[in-house]
Amino acid sequence: MNTDDMSDLPLAGTLIADGFQGWTPALREEFERNADNGQVGRQLLSETARVRVWSIRLAPGERVAAHRHVLDYFWTAHTSGRSLQHTCDGTTRIVDYTPGETRHYTFGPGHYLLHDLENIGTTDLEFTTVEFKDGANPPLDLRPGPEH
Repeated sequence: MNTDDMSDLPLAGTLIADGFQGWTPALREEFERNADNGQVGRQLLSETARVRVWSIRLAPGERVAAHRHVLDYFWTAHTSGRSLQHTCDGTTRIVDYTPGETRHYTFGPGHYLLHDLENIGTTDLEFTTVEFKDGANPPLDLRPGPEH
């Protein structure tokens, strides 16, 4: 999605910084390097002509590097926990999760979400993410990155 309309997304969490405040040069480089990274989870569990189903499990201190969502999708949290997320518009958020919490995202043509996910809590974070491949944007190629 274009960074000028990020406010249209149901982004989770509490805004703690904007304007790239606190971002290191290495983090900004990671976002540039992964701008087209379509690997939105740790493990691709299933893929059909219509959907991709991903699993994400992060131990405390682990993170998923920046990745780009272009497909309509939803995630469901399986555990309680807390994350730190940076988003391509320069914002940073802290997000608290409860088991069963689910968020849905829809993207118009050319829109996307580029973000990372770091477990800053004391328990494992576990999610399932389901992407729908028949939306307004074509699926990105999957290329495992060194940071996933």
